[in-house]
Amino acid sequence: MTVDIGDFTADPTGDFTGWLRDFEGAALLRRTWGDPDWSRGARLDPALVRSLQRFQVGEDGDGAFLTGKAGWAGDPVYAAAVRLFVAEECEHARLLARLLEAAGAATLRGHWTDAVFVRLRRLLGLRLELMVLMLAEVVALAYYRAVRDGAGDPLASEVAGRILADELRHVPFHRDRLRLSFRRSSRLTRAVAAGLWWALLAGVVAVVVADHGGALRAVGVPGAAFVREVAARFHGVVAGVMWPAGRRAGARTTGARTAGARTAGARTAGVPAAGEGTGAARSRGDRGTVG
Repeated sequence: MTVDIGDFTADPTGDFTGWLRDFEGAALLRRTWGDPDWSRGARLDPALVRSLQRFQVGEDGDGAFLTGKAGWAGDPVYAAAVRLFVAEECEHARLLARLLEAAGAATLRGHWTDAVFVRLRRLLGLRLELMVLMLAEVVALAYYRAVRDGAGDPLASEVAGRILADELRHVPFHRDRLRLSFRRSSRLTRAVAAGLWWALLAGVVAVVVADHGGALRAVGVPGAAFVREVAARFHGVVAGVMWPAGRRAGARTTGARTAGARTAGARTAGVPAAGEGTGAARSRGDRGTVG
């Protein structure tokens, strides 16, 4: 296995403490919220069931290779945050499995797209693995938003909203680490890397639209609209990694941004974030969209 951690060892004291606290806080909130009410059951379009089965396979896994590479990078705080990120991905797999069960559907043992994706990631060093992983995370933002808003089933909308809340934090988490890895790269290197990254995204999105087109139509999202949303989100990611304002190192620097991401994510999920359950925010009608 190739282990290319590149620039990640250059600054082992990069401050990811804010991100670690963010993941710890999110875990506490999940324990506070508890599970959705699975007894409600779920009525899902057959195409959406097949799609969710494939996404459930993609969310599952122990993340041993990623956590191992993060540990070798020399930053124990970042490594601890990655372990909690992996735990959230496993939680997503569990939620999707329970949703499928509520809909009377089984989970899959595997799917070829996930097998290819996992094998590719395992062959890469940490920086390249995160770049490939980011493609899946950006696609997930558009996918779970579409399911949350268009599934037409309260339980499916709640599960998708909870997962989306986490994904809204995962993307900037990986962006910050990738930004740190490119901080000493020349403009030419960053431009070439950005171009190749976009090319990979084009391939990934083409596969997703072909494989999940029926589900997207079932939730009211045309394939072209899905592609546009993914591209718009990815544009911001690439800019944040390759050309950050002032070329900052980019590790999480303030607790305020950490709390803001968690609050925004909780609103997306339809549950109150820490400190939002009562008071002025709720009196203004600032409530979740599902649940």
